[in-house]
Amino acid sequence: MIERIEHDGVELALILRTSFRCDGIEFPTPDSHTLQLGYMNRPAGYVIPPHVHNPVPREVRYTKEVLFIRSGRLRVDFYDEQRNYLESTVLSAGDVVLLAFGGHGFEMLESTEIVEVKQGPYVGDADKTRFEPVAPERIRMRGSSR
Repeated sequence: MIERIEHDGVELALILRTSFRCDGIEFPTPDSHTLQLGYMNRPAGYVIPPHVHNPVPREVRYTKEVLFIRSGRLRVDFYDEQRNYLESTVLSAGDVVLLAFGGHGFEMLESTEIVEVKQGPYVGDADKTRFEPVAPERIRMRGSSR
């Protein structure tokens, strides 16, 4: 299953649940995203021809990041660009989330291993603005907590 977290017509995040399956290749991100998320399901013997990527100038204004949940469970809280809390969901081992816009925070519900991929170069404190998390009594869960 693919879940899209949207607010005011902007896709804040895309969650590729571990249960998602399709044949072939699918890129659920729009071509305009500066970080693309693709899923491939290919049979044994399928060949992807060798290739190199050409230098193409690109402008990256916002850092996007992809988290691969290797083990454990965590709650992710979503915020809009003005830091207003929107909703939360639980991610489990095997889930992948692309964080595109808005804000986000996390609480580990179990010991959790995460692999993160994001654009570089990293610019230290200029790369993000931290703010206070949602109060526990205000948390609204999206869908089931699996």
